[in-house]
Amino acid sequence: MNLSTPRPQADTGAAPDWDRVRQDFPLLMREVHGKPLVYFDNANTGQKPVQVIGAVDEFYRRYNANVSRAVHALGTEATDAYEGARTKLARFLNVRASELVLCSGTTFALNLVAYSWALPRLKAGDVILVSRMEHHANIVPWQLVAERTGASVRVAEISPDGSLDLDALRRAMTAEVKLLAVAHVSNVLGTVNPVREICREARKRGIITVVDGSQAVPHRKVDVAAIGCDFYAITGHKMCGPTGTGALWARREHLDAMPPFLGGGEMIKEVSFEGTVFNEAPHKFEAGTPNIAGFIGLGVAVDYLESLGLAHVEAREAELLAHFTEELQKIDGLRIFGTAPDKAAVVSFLVEGAHAHDLATLLDLEGVAIRSGQHCAHPLLQYYGVAATCRASLAFYNTHEEIERFIVALNKVRKLLG
Repeated sequence: MNLSTPRPQADTGAAPDWDRVRQDFPLLMREVHGKPLVYFDNANTGQKPVQVIGAVDEFYRRYNANVSRAVHALGTEATDAYEGARTKLARFLNVRASELVLCSGTTFALNLVAYSWALPRLKAGDVILVSRMEHHANIVPWQLVAERTGASVRVAEISPDGSLDLDALRRAMTAEVKLLAVAHVSNVLGTVNPVREICREARKRGIITVVDGSQAVPHRKVDVAAIGCDFYAITGHKMCGPTGTGALWARREHLDAMPPFLGGGEMIKEVSFEGTVFNEAPHKFEAGTPNIAGFIGLGVAVDYLESLGLAHVEAREAELLAHFTEELQKIDGLRIFGTAPDKAAVVSFLVEGAHAHDLATLLDLEGVAIRSGQHCAHPLLQYYGVAATCRASLAFYNTHEEIERFIVALNKVRKLLG
């Protein structure tokens, strides 16, 4: 397999016919509680086009076999498709396939960095710098490592509008800081962090950078090489792919120096009772049978997003976000959390006098699916002094008509709660 990866090409041509694109997503055609579904929970998981569903189905029907373990035709076909997905994903991110570890998602990827890179290296007195807006998956692993090494976790604070305080972040990058963990896009606020600038400042100070790209890669062109981080983690199910898929990109020097996270089959070259010789990266981090069908589906999801053009996807979602925000701002007593100038199509909000869970439950009865709770971001909600919020998150296959139906449903629910 050729592991060299060309740079992604710029998106060109006219924008897709979004009404036609929507027809690719069968789940969006269903009804909930007798009403047409309005699915505004895309930050949690994205829906799957028929192309992805068909690819997973075809694998199980036509060439279901384990990868890298057989010389028969089915095993070869499965291996080629699985490794082909790695190559597609690498091209999508503008990285080398040989530096891309396939795993179950961002949570696994960040834990891999925590236990294989940070745990053997950090010591008492070292500092891990983490932003206030992080998902728990980019907080808890660093706390666990800190407990075992004597290192400490330092918080990089945000501004009231949900922007990362970049001046405070630079001041926090002291000599004790060995690792900086930051989200590319906040799953609660929608804030798009200037990760390229942040990683450049960290690199000047010798700080290792870990970027959580879960909420970025489904919605905008991401060039990991240009960002200049040390580690970049993604989740497949948020980008039209199957659940249980994702990846960690890491600089080659880190992958070569990191010990395996898990032991078992495939991640070895030779095993004896006297010792084991491990496989080369990325395979030494991929013990056991992977989610083969899932990654084949993820490869097709990459094809699908590239066929739309990420520039078109980003523009479509910005258009929907502007409409949605304008409508929400007309509602008395509604508070939006996160108003940073650069923002993805994620809106967390509360309505005065109504609990987030009550709002979400009653909206569900109107066919509207949103998220309510703390969104795996307890420290962020503590900053705003609230116990929970509602979160509506849009994707390119959503429509302006759905926004109007959401607003009608929300006003109806407010009257019921009033």
